[in-house]
Amino acid sequence: VYYPAVKGAKSDKPKHLWVPKPLSITAEGYAKFAHISNFLTNSIFTVALWGLAGSTTIPAKVDVPLRETAPSFEFTEHGEGKPAAGNDRFPVIIFSHGMASSRTDYTHFCGELASRGYVVAAIEHRDGSGPGSMIMNVDGSEKPLYHFGLNDLDVDQSFGIPELKEAQLTFRQAEIEETVRVLRTINDGDGATIFEMNPRKEGEHLASWSGQLDMTNVTISGHSYGATGAFRALKGAPCPERPFHGAIILDPGKSSGPLNHDVDVPVLVVHSNSWSRKHSIFFGQPHFNVVKDLVQKVNQRGKAGWFMTSLGTSHPSVTDAPLIEPTLLSWTTGSTINVIDGVRMYVNVTEEFMLYQKAHRRTGLLALDVTHPDYDETSNGTQKMPKCYQHFWQIHVAPDSA
Repeated sequence: VYYPAVKGAKSDKPKHLWVPKPLSITAEGYAKFAHISNFLTNSIFTVALWGLAGSTTIPAKVDVPLRETAPSFEFTEHGEGKPAAGNDRFPVIIFSHGMASSRTDYTHFCGELASRGYVVAAIEHRDGSGPGSMIMNVDGSEKPLYHFGLNDLDVDQSFGIPELKEAQLTFRQAEIEETVRVLRTINDGDGATIFEMNPRKEGEHLASWSGQLDMTNVTISGHSYGATGAFRALKGAPCPERPFHGAIILDPGKSSGPLNHDVDVPVLVVHSNSWSRKHSIFFGQPHFNVVKDLVQKVNQRGKAGWFMTSLGTSHPSVTDAPLIEPTLLSWTTGSTINVIDGVRMYVNVTEEFMLYQKAHRRTGLLALDVTHPDYDETSNGTQKMPKCYQHFWQIHVAPDSA
């Protein structure tokens, strides 16, 4: 969980590693993704991972008190939102990671949001889609869970890739609902029990979180496979199990199953440049068109929906990977944006959406109308945008401002 801490608070606990120990679990998972997992390759992957990021830590203090007051907002004469004095409850975002990722792969995105006053619960999914995870039990025992695919399962021949994706998304939704339950338990004043049950022995200040979280207006978010899962979690929402009143969808999956179109809450969909540029057939239609149609239907239902492309970015731009190895990632993915600017673009538009969720006021990029009905880097649609956005964004769908 990433959250705004008391200013100047000190922790007596070490910072978390970006790749949790033992590294061999994650390394073997990556080898499995590459279909070359054996004793030799697993050892090579472990050594390489250690050299790349073995000592890298997450730039956040561990187990320090939550800030005493949540941010409130007021609007300038130009309609821009800015922090103001207030004692509102902290807005909550639940974040679902993508395929071959984990809860620690988006630390800069989640951490920057936390620094701006948001509580972000990043889930580590154990549906087999991640590289690996260590299951820690209350009795102190541990059990590694490695990445697995269809060939690793003893299933009937009728159980194929579509059935596996469906099972994984169902499992992910159960984990999302359990995250809601735990956060609600903490907010209801039983944080001490959650602390006692945590085998990591972290959360000693959770008892003071009582009543501090806005659990009536939770936002679901996800990247890639996690974005597909976030869309799925919106079916029938908001409801007690999934009290989601908005969604932030980043690069919804192209191979993780069909997208749920039963969306009755405001939604922001952001494509990386590479996601919009590459033409992909998705269940018989161009993926871009499927996403565009989905968001347009959100607006037709009277909710607010945005669909846009972040120019210069690639699929991993919202993750920590470009920040750790910027040259390598730019070369392999075609990303042209400064890696820090890339994350900042995602954070800024996310905050503008969260402000809309709070006050139902369109600010910044979200105050603009459609500039590019379809993806086109050379379109003159940028002339409709302020210069500060022209090189960074294309807006494909936006609520009717009439």
